[in-house]
Amino acid sequence: MAQFKPFEMDGIPMESEYMNWEEVIQEPYDKMDVDPYTRTRVILMNGIETNSVLTSHAVERMSANPEIKKQMAEIRRADSQQQQTVDWLNPPDQTILETTLGYEQVAVDLTANLAQHEPDSYVKSTLDFALLEDFDHLYRYGCLMQILNDEDPEQITKGKTDIKPGRPTSMEHRHPDDSMRNHYDKDEAELKTKMNYITITSGEQQTELFYKSHGNMCSDDLARRLYSEIAEIEEQHVTQYGLLGDPNETMLEKVAMIQLNEAYNYCSAALTEPNRRIRRLWEHFAQMEITHFNMCADLIKKHEGRNIEDIMQADSIRPMITFEPNKKYVDKVLEEQIDLMPYNMEFVRLADLPDNWPSFRYERRVNSDRIPSEEVVKGLDGGLAEKENAEIYQNFRRQMNERIQHSAAK
Repeated sequence: MAQFKPFEMDGIPMESEYMNWEEVIQEPYDKMDVDPYTRTRVILMNGIETNSVLTSHAVERMSANPEIKKQMAEIRRADSQQQQTVDWLNPPDQTILETTLGYEQVAVDLTANLAQHEPDSYVKSTLDFALLEDFDHLYRYGCLMQILNDEDPEQITKGKTDIKPGRPTSMEHRHPDDSMRNHYDKDEAELKTKMNYITITSGEQQTELFYKSHGNMCSDDLARRLYSEIAEIEEQHVTQYGLLGDPNETMLEKVAMIQLNEAYNYCSAALTEPNRRIRRLWEHFAQMEITHFNMCADLIKKHEGRNIEDIMQADSIRPMITFEPNKKYVDKVLEEQIDLMPYNMEFVRLADLPDNWPSFRYERRVNSDRIPSEEVVKGLDGGLAEKENAEIYQNFRRQMNERIQHSAAK
């Protein structure tokens, strides 16, 4: 399937969707033998489902219409069961840190895939910007794995995603003003842009929640600190991505697009999934989401007098979302954009920022004492640590530190 055609797909009747406990809790994958991109698909689809459930809860709390509340409850229950089924595919012997490396592999290769197929130049620039930061997070957690366990992080990524520095995490901390972004126009944006927006926001939201709910479970002090530091960068990412969506979309319009996005992502996952059992699960859940999407479309027709076809302005989405190595693309973005920074909702060169850029002051504050993302590299001898000595990182660090110090003298 080179493209996603929701109107040509059959759904599953709502009354047939609810599962028993044996269906909900299925056999997890083997963490030693699993294809790394099966792991990333499991992580992403858990985030996609979680976003759907959280948004549905928000909608019911802001809606006075009993029919809408009832429909949201029915869809939400099915999505909740799907979320548990997907999340429980993670094996119990997979550690928090191993799962974390999977999360960051998702962030790198998902963001790179979306960016390369994003028709809106502003949305693409936002994706590219965060890509370099998530890329660095993968590196920092890889260093942590070597320090704590003396293990190679590539046992998780299997060489499909490079583990080396990106834009240094310690220099990603920004004032909230600098997380502001322009939003697309709901009446002009392509359907692919809307799908990319929901996908990346769901994925990054899940990452933030995972780090904030699991980082405190680490017994090592440096690990606890690193999770805390990176969790705040993920909060910045969720903020900037969330702001890309048009706030003028109605609540029903948003939930319809979310259900469509779920079906689109499940179909994408099934397209390249090598595990037959899990592929059948992706295909089955895609059919369930088509029913949810059609239910939302009916609500829009009844309560807003609009046709879903007019909202979508397309009957298909292309291309599908694919997890695959993106090393050349990441290297290109790294070489060309490592010194880009957000200012007035645009991305400009570090050298062109004014001395009163709010994030200079913010960085001085948050980095005034220990910096976990720096300590985790200093704790290593050679190996991964040596990668930070590359000229591209040293030049950026020097320029950034000079700008921070210069701004402090003003």
